[in-house]
Amino acid sequence: MSASPEPPVPHLLAVDDDREILDLIERYFRRQGFAVTTAADGDGLRRALAAHAIDVVLLDLGLPGDDGLTLTRELRKHWNGAVIIVTGRDDSIDRVVGLELGADDYVTKPFDLRELLARVRSVLRRMPPRAASAPAGGVARFAGFRLDLRSRELVDANGRAIELTTGEFDVLRAFVEQPNRVLSRDDLMNHLHGRDAGPYDRAIDMQIGRLRRKIETDPARPALIKAVRGAGYLFAPAVERGA
Repeated sequence: MSASPEPPVPHLLAVDDDREILDLIERYFRRQGFAVTTAADGDGLRRALAAHAIDVVLLDLGLPGDDGLTLTRELRKHWNGAVIIVTGRDDSIDRVVGLELGADDYVTKPFDLRELLARVRSVLRRMPPRAASAPAGGVARFAGFRLDLRSRELVDANGRAIELTTGEFDVLRAFVEQPNRVLSRDDLMNHLHGRDAGPYDRAIDMQIGRLRRKIETDPARPALIKAVRGAGYLFAPAVERGA
């Protein structure tokens, strides 16, 4: 009997204009079994993505040329991997804007390498493998939408594909797997990141806000993802599951 193929080595791209930080990340993550590519700016990021199958981008905000927020917006239009913003800016506005633009997580400098590793592993667990067998899936249908849990594709009633980030898909999957049940922010944060929501952690609110703009007829008056005051969120439509 032939041995099962080894899963691919996760490939990390670190983008920062500080060479010492890049060297630190590269040494540490290589010791943890990652392939690591580094870049100092947006042009280097684009070249790396064209040349390698990147799984996770660690992206600084204060870059020369295109800044990190501009690059996050660009990545979300053309690339489906995970983005973790790693920056010295501890401004709540930058954090909110980064998450709104599609970042999967936000880490401030100076960071603990073990925590950064845990954040990277968390987003990798939520991504489909590049090789090996396809994950268990099926199809969920709700309110005219069709969500393929294997390919992570969402299609509306008109057959139009709706692009989802990793975080948006994971929130939507949590909802379709537990419809008509109130899920707290801690429930959803544990589903996404394996941790409870902190008092200033708005990652879930940002993901839900973006998701509402993609699936609600009127995002200002959501009928599908309803807020339950003081408790969390409830996914209201009936969900049909099938192959």
